[in-house]
Amino acid sequence: MDYNLMREFADSWALLAMALFFVGCVAFALRPGSRRQADEAARIPLKDD
Repeated sequence: MDYNLMREFADSWALLAMALFFVGCVAFALRPGSRRQADEAARIPLKDD
């Protein structure tokens, strides 16, 4: 692979893949029922075991 071919790939398909990954992460964080899990995870450092 030469530089130009790699650059074209990064400009098109790699950018699309990263954008889809970002949208998936946001959707995962905002899905129904995630608030309870996030609240439990936020309380972990404050637990007295």
